[in-house]
Amino acid sequence: MGISERPKSTREKQALAAIGQVSLMHIYSKLFNEYGQITSQVLLTKDVLDNGQRERNAINTLEMLFKYNSIPIVNENDTISTEQIEFGDNDTLSSIVATLIKADLLILLSDIDGLYNKDPRGNSDVRLIPEVYGITDEIVKMCGNTTSQAGTGGMKTKLEAARICLRAGIPMIIANGENPENINKALAGDKIGTIFVPNNKEVV
Repeated sequence: MGISERPKSTREKQALAAIGQVSLMHIYSKLFNEYGQITSQVLLTKDVLDNGQRERNAINTLEMLFKYNSIPIVNENDTISTEQIEFGDNDTLSSIVATLIKADLLILLSDIDGLYNKDPRGNSDVRLIPEVYGITDEIVKMCGNTTSQAGTGGMKTKLEAARICLRAGIPMIIANGENPENINKALAGDKIGTIFVPNNKEVV
């Protein structure tokens, strides 16, 4: 677009989001098509979670896409989002989607291996926490100000996502996304990253 810096006005950012969304879905469609998979696009804003018809419509759409064997690519609807109705980060968005579809598991891929007992930056004695049962104050303190270089959220947003999942009885895993094989390992029940386990679930 010939723009050298991020626009400041909402309408500029929303217009650019509309332009970028086309390219983004083209990439998803092309890559999934190589594996014979059909993709679809679902754009959400936080106000869809109204416990009413809008939420029901979103659930119905997602369920029907699964019946069509289509993989929905879910994003925030940046072209109309304002501060009041935006999710703000993909961690929260993914946990909400997991709740809507009653997922068996949510995997958050990040640029770190999982939750550590302290900020891994500048600390050589850090320890990866493999299992977490409940989000306690101690767990929140462990995340510090750790941020992800690759996404919109840091470890704090991932803990908030875990809260949402645990309330819905859905286990959640934080794993390193640099190795795609970690997805297969997580689905196979291998010990990978950090798993957040609801009280009514056993670690697999």
